[in-house]
Amino acid sequence: MELIEKYFPELSAQQKKQFKDLAKLYEDWNQKINVISRKDISQLYLKHVLHSLGIAKIEQFVPQQRILDVGTGGGFPGIPLAILYPETDFILIDSIQKKIKVVEEVAEALGLKNVSAQQIRAEKVTGKFNFVISRAVTQMPIFIAWVRQKFLNEKAPMQRLENGILYLKGGDLDEEMKGIKYLEFELSRYFEEDFFETKKLIYFKP
Repeated sequence: MELIEKYFPELSAQQKKQFKDLAKLYEDWNQKINVISRKDISQLYLKHVLHSLGIAKIEQFVPQQRILDVGTGGGFPGIPLAILYPETDFILIDSIQKKIKVVEEVAEALGLKNVSAQQIRAEKVTGKFNFVISRAVTQMPIFIAWVRQKFLNEKAPMQRLENGILYLKGGDLDEEMKGIKYLEFELSRYFEEDFFETKKLIYFKP
């Protein structure tokens, strides 16, 4: 929790409690369903929660925006961002039902009214969104093809970037992103922990 408050000092009391409660919730669920690597559960706040919140350092979501989290797994990056932006709507999807069950249970336990979850493949999703977010579920060209047609035409008031993809990735992206016009943000500019040295946020406007 100290790690989250270090970089997001203006959290409300309710948000602080919700972030604090994440640890027990995911520890309990990870004993039933392996949604987070066993070796990572002790570093939940660094490797999962704060990493997810890296998106918020580049784009601050606003009320009534619609955000689609593709391949959310146990709820990342969607759940931490939904805590941070309670008036923004988050739709979390994954192809594996047991992971969606975890998302639904965690969201209910935290009292997150702005989260919905569905077992569905990205290509089958209907509706339009301001942003599609994800944490490296596949190669970027494949991901773009999945969601290219799923964006609202108009951006929301106070929105910094045009509607598009916000994709958390790591390592050298030159080969994977060849021929794709995109913006790259180094998360090490915002977080000083060693974990973020190679972590990036990729923004792509379809």
